Amino acid sequence: MRRLLTSLCLSLAPMWAGASELPKVVSVNVCTDQLVMLLADPSQVVSLSRLSDDPRSSAMAAQAAPFAKNNARAEAIAITTPDVVVAGTFTDPALLNMLRAIDIEVVQFPLTRSLDEIPAQIRKMGDVLNRRDAAVQLANDVETQLAERRAVTDSAPMAAFFYPNGFALGEGTLSHDILTAGGARNLSVELGFSGNGRISLEQVVLREPDFLVSSPSYSGFSRSEEMTTHPSLKAFPVLHSSPDWVCGTPAALRAVSQVEAMVQRFALSDEDTR
Repeated sequence: MRRLLTSLCLSLAPMWAGASELPKVVSVNVCTDQLVMLLADPSQVVSLSRLSDDPRSSAMAAQAAPFAKNNARAEAIAITTPDVVVAGTFTDPALLNMLRAIDIEVVQFPLTRSLDEIPAQIRKMGDVLNRRDAAVQLANDVETQLAERRAVTDSAPMAAFFYPNGFALGEGTLSHDILTAGGARNLSVELGFSGNGRISLEQVVLREPDFLVSSPSYSGFSRSEEMTTHPSLKAFPVLHSSPDWVCGTPAALRAVSQVEAMVQRFALSDEDTR
């Protein structure tokens, strides 16, 4: 899992004789933005979503800088005459219905709930973009790295997702899968819930997890964030998640490595105390 995909992504140079044969694409979702950038010939990309170059939202914000951005308005998208628009499951249905009504193809990608779903997402985008060879290469590499996972043991460090307002993630989420692939247990699962939920400050303190997974602090102030910096939590190491944790792309493997590094800290600490 420690081997990242930077060199692979750089190697996915266009291999098609005629870029004019490739469908022109608009993306209106931050996750489909990233799949498009990983696989498309740059000449295919009509525009990406307005969040594509936001480093707080996208794991490929820097790569998105050269591309045009759209405002997810049907009229503005229509005048750019794309062949296909790629979107997420929860993209505004009114927008997508308007695009379909004027005969623009729309392809939606589901929310990724596990690491094992990532190769299929990559291959699907490869089909949409007519970039199948590049997609197969990338998907196969991800599958190879996923095959290196080991089962989490009962003695593995315990982590607690603790975002503003006590937001936490359990089984059936990509974040949970990243956490366990990195070798840590999830307090949310120990507390018996799956999907999204909330845990209290008291539950975190009483259960004494080995570390917390939370979001970085941003400028400004909110009471929802205040609980994540409560004095009672000062003793717990914090792993700050990033956009790598959000979308079904190879960037999720970087998040796994981030967890592995934290877990390794506890392994080294145990050795020092022997």
